[in-house]
Amino acid sequence: MSGRKTLLDRCETLLAGVQWLSIFTASMALVILVVTFGWLVFGRYVLNITPTWVEQLALMLVCYIAFLGAAAGVRDDTHLGVTLFRDMLPLPIQKIIIVVIDFVLAAFGVIMLLAGIELMKFGWDSLLPMLEIPESFRTLAITLCGGLIVLHAGSRGLIRILTFRTWNPTHSAQES
Repeated sequence: MSGRKTLLDRCETLLAGVQWLSIFTASMALVILVVTFGWLVFGRYVLNITPTWVEQLALMLVCYIAFLGAAAGVRDDTHLGVTLFRDMLPLPIQKIIIVVIDFVLAAFGVIMLLAGIELMKFGWDSLLPMLEIPESFRTLAITLCGGLIVLHAGSRGLIRILTFRTWNPTHSAQES
């Protein structure tokens, strides 16, 4: 029993590290976004030269900020959900519904991952204007988000199944 607990603790630590890396990457993208817009304003109003590449870079960075942030939110169970009816049900049925939701989210992540891979294949030969990098760098954010959703929601569902008897869904996601 303690060996399984240790393994679950290691998995939680690994998943927390992956989540931290996602949030850190999204945060750095936000910092770069702010700096590049500062450069845009400085270039336009001080140097009288508008850097045209900022818009394309901003679009790509917003994709990474949104998708990596969303994937991190799945791990913390902060994604959009309506729990009114679920919370009215008896505790064992609530647990089953929560696990099913985890696997539905993981299935959604699989769809995002596969669609993202297809978009990356399709966009590899197209270059982003002004940046001269493949369009696939923008769609990589979708692919990463799908993979991270599969990882976070799927592992959370598995952990909840393994700890079904002791797991209490009334605690926050980080406590379960």
